[in-house]
Amino acid sequence: MKVPGSTGQRRQNRNEAKGCVILADRHHGLTEGVRGLLETVFNTVVMVADERSLRETASRIEPELAVVDLSLSRADSIEWLAGLRRSCPDMKLIVISVHDEPSVARKAIQSGADGVVLKRAIATDLLPAVDSVLAGQQYIPGKSDSAKPTPKSL
Repeated sequence: MKVPGSTGQRRQNRNEAKGCVILADRHHGLTEGVRGLLETVFNTVVMVADERSLRETASRIEPELAVVDLSLSRADSIEWLAGLRRSCPDMKLIVISVHDEPSVARKAIQSGADGVVLKRAIATDLLPAVDSVLAGQQYIPGKSDSAKPTPKSL
């Protein structure tokens, strides 16, 4: 699938495509576009639509990365994110969210996310977030709607 502005050229600029990523979101319309972006970086994109499937799939295939909608769980808190981190400590984790409040990004990072991408900026911010997170940096939305990679130790 070709995605406007990010064709196979992105993959050609890399030494080789990465292994596997899980995309977890209940909103099918959004996942198709995000999957197209992720396919420019990863050989395999596995899509799941609920928290249970995410946990089972992540444990079974041990992906490099999961891109997860913050509202995937029907629970009111984001404690499920910390549970996912505990069960898959080596998997990198990017949270996508419609919530642009700094406190939401902060809570996601504190709960184990390696990066946060706002859904409204997913077309421009997701791939830089993937690059940063896979390089061991956090990716957090900035106040000016642009995200900044930060060293993981901060």
